[in-house]
Amino acid sequence: MSVVDQVRAELLSPEELDARLAEASVVYIPLGTLEFHGPHLPVGLDALTAHTVCIAAAERGGGIVLPPVYQGFGGGHGEYPWTIMMADGAGIATHLRASLGRLRDFGVATAVVFSGHFAPEQLDLIDALQSDWNRSEDGIRVVATAVNRCPTAPLPPDHAGEFETTLLAGSAPELIHLDRLPDVEAQPANDPNDDPYGLHRHERTHPLWGVFGPDPRAADLGAGPALLAHFGEWLAGEAGVALPEA
Repeated sequence: MSVVDQVRAELLSPEELDARLAEASVVYIPLGTLEFHGPHLPVGLDALTAHTVCIAAAERGGGIVLPPVYQGFGGGHGEYPWTIMMADGAGIATHLRASLGRLRDFGVATAVVFSGHFAPEQLDLIDALQSDWNRSEDGIRVVATAVNRCPTAPLPPDHAGEFETTLLAGSAPELIHLDRLPDVEAQPANDPNDDPYGLHRHERTHPLWGVFGPDPRAADLGAGPALLAHFGEWLAGEAGVALPEA
């Protein structure tokens, strides 16, 4: 079994799960969604990113990672191709509470809810869950955070731009297809006021339609592994685990 597979809960037996949690009683719960991220990235990117960052954190600081939850809501991209969003957060909250309750029953000390989809509505949901659970429940501590909350991120967070493209390159560069974007010389971004987050990016005629952030065509995909490692170490720190010396 590879090092990555050793932290994925769905691949482990009960004995193996208990052994890992005896060393570090932390369970990561990655959240994402199915959402259009331009023609160059997979629609499951948010969940894929959340899952791989959680795996990197568990490899660094111990613990296990549950399978990603491909449910999300909010962000204003619901009408894009192959975007399948929830109408609200009720179903996500129910899933999370049920999962946390069982993890508590298993004696887990800390659960980290980590969202790769960082629409404000989804962040409000996980923040409220963290606050309500830690105030009213015993036996397990909940930490809720998201990929856009790393204060030391080498690149600013975005939607399908340079940041998300580079981060995915840290785990699955074969899923990135920059050649499916228009040639940058023939069709530069030409953003009004040099604003790569403006509403003009919602226009189908824009060369970076549906991309909000710095042009992914300029991404250094070779920087992906280091960026992923950076996020994994940060998230392990958020979980409160004692990190081994690098």
